[in-house]
Amino acid sequence: MGQVIINGAELIGTGKSVWLDKDLDAAIKRMVRLSKTQEITERERLHVEALDLFAKGSLPKACSLWEEILLYQPTDLLALKMSHDTYYYLGHQQQLRDSIARVLPCWTPQIPLYGYLKGMYSFGLVETNFYDLALKVAKEGLALNPGDAWSTHTLAHVYEMRADVDTGLKYLKQTENNWMGSDMLSCHIYWHWALYYIEKGEYEAALTLYDAHISRSCFESGTMLDIVDACSMLFRLQMEGINVDDHWKKLVRVTKSHAKDHILIYNDVHTLMSLLGAKDTDTANQIITSLQEVSQTPGENYQYQLGRDLGLPICRAITEFANGNYSCAVDLLNPIRYQIQNIGGSNAQRDLFNLLLIHAALKSDSTAHQKLARCLLLEREAFKPNSPMTERLIRKATALHNVD
Repeated sequence: MGQVIINGAELIGTGKSVWLDKDLDAAIKRMVRLSKTQEITERERLHVEALDLFAKGSLPKACSLWEEILLYQPTDLLALKMSHDTYYYLGHQQQLRDSIARVLPCWTPQIPLYGYLKGMYSFGLVETNFYDLALKVAKEGLALNPGDAWSTHTLAHVYEMRADVDTGLKYLKQTENNWMGSDMLSCHIYWHWALYYIEKGEYEAALTLYDAHISRSCFESGTMLDIVDACSMLFRLQMEGINVDDHWKKLVRVTKSHAKDHILIYNDVHTLMSLLGAKDTDTANQIITSLQEVSQTPGENYQYQLGRDLGLPICRAITEFANGNYSCAVDLLNPIRYQIQNIGGSNAQRDLFNLLLIHAALKSDSTAHQKLARCLLLEREAFKPNSPMTERLIRKATALHNVD
């Protein structure tokens, strides 16, 4: 189980794969080999098998085995955490919520780490739009442990999804000392903080947070969560008309080595954004070419299967947008907009692709695309009322309509 924990922690970060890292590949094979030569329990065997499947890209099957463990051992926090994070990578929002709901009644406050389940459950609730209940459960988690960054993260999501930016800013400022020491989530919570500033149109404040926390954390840790946050932040600012060319040139030093990872499509598309932002077209083309190759590879690698129908159209849309071919970007992105959740990430993170489609439609020469932009903004206003960003974009769309 020691090897399961070590290898699991490495794999769940999605920064290394058994195809590109010989040491990780050897570690997984050694773990599997030992599991077959030693007497181990059924629970241990399932853990090894699940991790081996995850390493091979068969994420849905890995989740099924972790769920099998939880049927008999609902307090197995390793199985719970691995499945929870993997559901997030799969974009399986209901499973993200229900995987915790199924076992939470079996836990008691006396069981170590009980409070963290509240944070995990609250995140599943916010991702399935149960905002009031998500707030309640997250606050219960914080009452047990004020340093629970996952519960803080849930509150940040609720304020983001409700466009309640002033409350979000006030809350994160007041609680910063509680969560800033979280190795995994502090950078991401600063990312949420910066999102509030972008929502308000306070771009310098967002860039200040980027430089002080998001970029710095990205370079120090090199973790994929920090990398995609940095890419996402710069791309959002760029769409808002802010020149971030120098920031892209610095960031690409970290992202370039991940161009052929293809561990998660979600990671690939963010890496592509950074390469295009830095004008490294050769490496950007390598991402698309190699993704095209692996998407034709037979087998059970779930991300490879996603590559053809989702990964490649998204990558091509990002490329066309970067090249100023806005109509092409719309035509690539619009037909798959309701499938994009399958690449994983949260609603707030995937909103980047909604914004990409809106900005591409606004910039397109096609009257039909400009009409689409107005419709998408009305849809956005209905789901997220009182959003300053939506109001700004509606004014742009109205100006285009008046010109017409």
